[in-house]
Amino acid sequence: MTEAPQFPPLFQGLALDGGADPFAKAQVQAVMGCDAGLVVYNLAADQMRAAIVFAPEVPLRAAMPVLVACGIGFQNALGALAPPEVAVHLDWTGGIRVNGAGCGRLRVAASGDDPDAVPDWIVVGLELPLIPFDPEAPGALPDQTCLYEEGCVEVAPEDLLEAWVRHTLIWINRLMDEGTKPLNDGWRGLARGLGEEIAWTIQGLEEKGIFMGTDEHFGALLRTGEDTRLVPLTTLLDKGE
Repeated sequence: MTEAPQFPPLFQGLALDGGADPFAKAQVQAVMGCDAGLVVYNLAADQMRAAIVFAPEVPLRAAMPVLVACGIGFQNALGALAPPEVAVHLDWTGGIRVNGAGCGRLRVAASGDDPDAVPDWIVVGLELPLIPFDPEAPGALPDQTCLYEEGCVEVAPEDLLEAWVRHTLIWINRLMDEGTKPLNDGWRGLARGLGEEIAWTIQGLEEKGIFMGTDEHFGALLRTGEDTRLVPLTTLLDKGE
């Protein structure tokens, strides 16, 4: 039996088993008034799933970069534990790329979607496949991979979860103390598709254009012809089933 993950002070763990979804459970706990820093997790044999509850003190628009902090935190965490040849990049939409192929995602939900209102809570979820979707046909989906196919068999999910929370906390503190500049500097080196033509499907709607970068709140700037439009980061908020 592996030991329960250990988290930094002010973070508390809540383990789930079976098919329970940490992202959904964390939202339920947040609605019930749990403390910020709750880490809900389910470490199964085939996948690692976890979610962190945050309690912002700023309007939603300014709080949404917590998603970016969690993404950089994951890259830092896996980078510290995985072999050096393992490369991690981040899609603006929340997708995680390991050695160029899709490998899980980050999700985000909040108590409301008004960008000018301070939300009661924000939950960021992480989903990471550990083994092939079809163990009988590894490599059947060439644009999808899993952690163990990329040379990370020795990376224990418990260790990766602990490291994700620790590194995310570092970036959250930097965001609070220094603003978004260090976050932007760290993210640009990991972002996938910058300067390229993209086609994203978000909440059932397709967004196309050249991905020019982001605004001060990490909204995506997409150029089509002579026009540049903003896709706010709040567009990624999970609306539930």
